Amino acid sequence: MNSLVRAGLLGAATGARSATPLAALASRGGNRWLKAVATVAAGGELIADKLPGTPSRVKPAPLAARIVTGAVAAGLDARRRRRGVVGPALVGASAAAAASYAGAWWRAFAANRGYATPAALAEDGAAVLLASVAARS
Repeated sequence: MNSLVRAGLLGAATGARSATPLAALASRGGNRWLKAVATVAAGGELIADKLPGTPSRVKPAPLAARIVTGAVAAGLDARRRRRGVVGPALVGASAAAAASYAGAWWRAFAANRGYATPAALAEDGAAVLLASVAARS
């Protein structure tokens, strides 16, 4: 799989669940402490995302964090594969921003129809799938 495609997948996953791509990448290599911390962070985010007090992902601070995390995840993946980092980082950041807005729209759309929890769970599954495919390819 092309490094820019992987970067897009990692960025899109970051827009949905910011810790999930880092956990997927950590599961493919690294020490066991890093794997444990990344997995706990991703699991915690999957739970926290469903809580009513969780801030919108498109507010400035959470959005900025997702954009940076998308760039970092894509850059780390490219570096691990001995590829250039700048292009993948830019694609990862852009995909994270786009997916953040798409995810916020999706959740509002579903919530207005009484399907908030199923929509959130579907988004969880999409984030895990995208990150897993990108990390394994």
